Amino acid sequence: MREKKRCAWSSSDPLMIAYHDTEWGVPSHDDRTLFEYLVLDAMQAGLSWAIILKKRENFHKALHGFDPAKIARYTGRDLRRLLADPGIIRNRLKLEATIVNARKFLDTQDAFGSFNAYIWRFVGDQPITHRFRFMSQIPARTRESDAMSKDLRERGFRFVGSTICYAFMQAAGLVNDHVIDCFRYRQVSARRGRSVTRPLPAGTGRRPPRGAGRGARHLPAPGS
Repeated sequence: MREKKRCAWSSSDPLMIAYHDTEWGVPSHDDRTLFEYLVLDAMQAGLSWAIILKKRENFHKALHGFDPAKIARYTGRDLRRLLADPGIIRNRLKLEATIVNARKFLDTQDAFGSFNAYIWRFVGDQPITHRFRFMSQIPARTRESDAMSKDLRERGFRFVGSTICYAFMQAAGLVNDHVIDCFRYRQVSARRGRSVTRPLPAGTGRRPPRGAGRGARHLPAPGS
């Protein structure tokens, strides 16, 4: 049987392959899932997506299933509990940002009805489908991720630089960055309904997606 062709970042790691084959790039409109990708892509900063995937289940347990309403009520005692948990990324700034972001996430839900309604505005409420042949063509940021980052920062979110936002966009399916000869490219495109095909210039090298990437994915290529 002919082996499926995948994006190179998925490597031979079973977790990475499963994330690539089932999550990365699939449009998500569930607020809890969107918050999870936001948390995981922030946690990935400076680390590999493989590390995040291996700790994902631990994060799920430690952060009450990525429930922003519960995390928003965390106190100093909860922060100390997280900092003592060897199963997650014990970075104080990232963990503090997770708590702050949960509160801002709830504020955004109140303002727009849902985080989904807010975040999908940055791509005109429809996914962007790129047509990249090589991983080196995938950008680390775009004008959409720049706009998203700027707005999130103004709303008080932390760890939401443009590169992290683009990784989030890949993971949550706001963009389809599977290369065109990957077996998932057409599958993901077909699930998205109406999409925007917008080729970008080659030569904008980048590391594997993060969220991949979220694309995980998410959150590298998961999230990149």
